Amino acid sequence: MSDTTANLALPFIMPAQARKHVSHNEALDLLDIIVQLSVQSDTQPDPPATPALGARYALPVGSVGLWAGHDHEIAAWTGASWTFVHPRAGWQAYVIERSQTIVWTGTQWRPSVSGTLQTEAVGINATADPTNRLSVSSDAVLLNHAGGGHQLKINKSADSSTGSLLFQTNWSGRAEMGCTGEDAFTIKASADGAGWATAMRVVPATGIAEFPQGIQCEGSFGGTAVLGTVSQDNGASTGALFENGDGPQGSFMRFANGLQICQSPEISIGDLDTAAGAIFTGADILWAFPAPFAAPPHISTAGSVATIWCGTGGLGTGAVTVKPMSHSASTQGAAISITAIGRWIS
Repeated sequence: MSDTTANLALPFIMPAQARKHVSHNEALDLLDIIVQLSVQSDTQPDPPATPALGARYALPVGSVGLWAGHDHEIAAWTGASWTFVHPRAGWQAYVIERSQTIVWTGTQWRPSVSGTLQTEAVGINATADPTNRLSVSSDAVLLNHAGGGHQLKINKSADSSTGSLLFQTNWSGRAEMGCTGEDAFTIKASADGAGWATAMRVVPATGIAEFPQGIQCEGSFGGTAVLGTVSQDNGASTGALFENGDGPQGSFMRFANGLQICQSPEISIGDLDTAAGAIFTGADILWAFPAPFAAPPHISTAGSVATIWCGTGGLGTGAVTVKPMSHSASTQGAAISITAIGRWIS
């Protein structure tokens, strides 16, 4: 028969044993050390200079001094010396200095909760339920990186399912963003939690953002999507809303819907010295458009003198010829300006 218990190695009081109280007191000391086990530290490698009576420590690897050679053991100060107890697999201890429970695996002390923790529900200052299995009541929730980036992932099972962030007022929905019932990313708003309006929808295949309710913009509105290079594909705009340019031949403005306006600089016409019945004409003026048209545009002219007008001669997609005319032969250095309005794409 063994003279100690099987699990805690407590000494038995043996038949005919002298000084039986010694074994009994030794067993009480061991129970006092290991029952409701809490330790001051599990990282301190050397004994404190003035330990408190009953102070216990889980010794780390590399312990020194009076603790040397007792790595992983429990050291308890009895008032006169250190008593060492080797833990058994499954023993747990509460570490006072950092308010954490550790467990002895048989080879090392480690936090009692490590690796994968599985539980049905978690409520943090709140009550979890079968729908909201994680419930948090707090002023804020921090999700921090672990040395690099950080992603919050919301996974849904199928295209027709919903993965979204829902914003509520007094438990009534007011805004929602995510993939709601489809794979397109949408932003929706509601005044009462019942009727919803889609403010934006991003097409998954193209990344193009649609705004079903329109856009109202106050303040500046710019960027290359507004003023840049216009383009179309089968009637659909694929570039900027507007395009403009200036040069020796004048200026132009193109619109995403296909409209184009060209404006000439002021062109001096000289004297109108060729009589044509009751009027006088001058030399033809050829104006090359600063940007070409898809078809001959509409032409209008204006003179710097009220009695001057122009007739249109050759008109193409890249230039126009106009003939200045007046009731007077002398125009005293007058000038004209020409405007062409048409389409830059058919």
